[in-house]
Amino acid sequence: MERGNSKHGPRIDEQMSQEVSGLVQGPGTGGSRVDESRVPEPAGEDQPETTTAPAGDLRTGTPQGMSSTDVEQRSRLGRFISMSALPGDRLVLIASARENEAPDDIVAALERLPEGTVYQTVSEVWAALGNKNETTRW
Repeated sequence: MERGNSKHGPRIDEQMSQEVSGLVQGPGTGGSRVDESRVPEPAGEDQPETTTAPAGDLRTGTPQGMSSTDVEQRSRLGRFISMSALPGDRLVLIASARENEAPDDIVAALERLPEGTVYQTVSEVWAALGNKNETTRW
């Protein structure tokens, strides 16, 4: 006995599967749009072509005041500092980094932190190591 949907007959099930096949299978040789009415119209003669970049400077994922390398390095530092270590001082941060099997360069950087200062965030630790944080968050 073939199992099927009890709400519809086989003909309607087949029709419904064809209606969503472009969405299920994704873009391929036929594209993801099933109906011609879903294809976007091209720009007119007096209209500019659409682009993914807004007018002016290209936008990137890096915040103002930081380079992509800075963002990556701060993220790398943050991977080895547990949330339970913050807020924490130099010794707590070093212990957390060692517990999380941080590489030697991360531990050495944390050992350069001044004693007696309590850090609330990874960004504060990053700044105390002599690096720059973003100038504007949003």
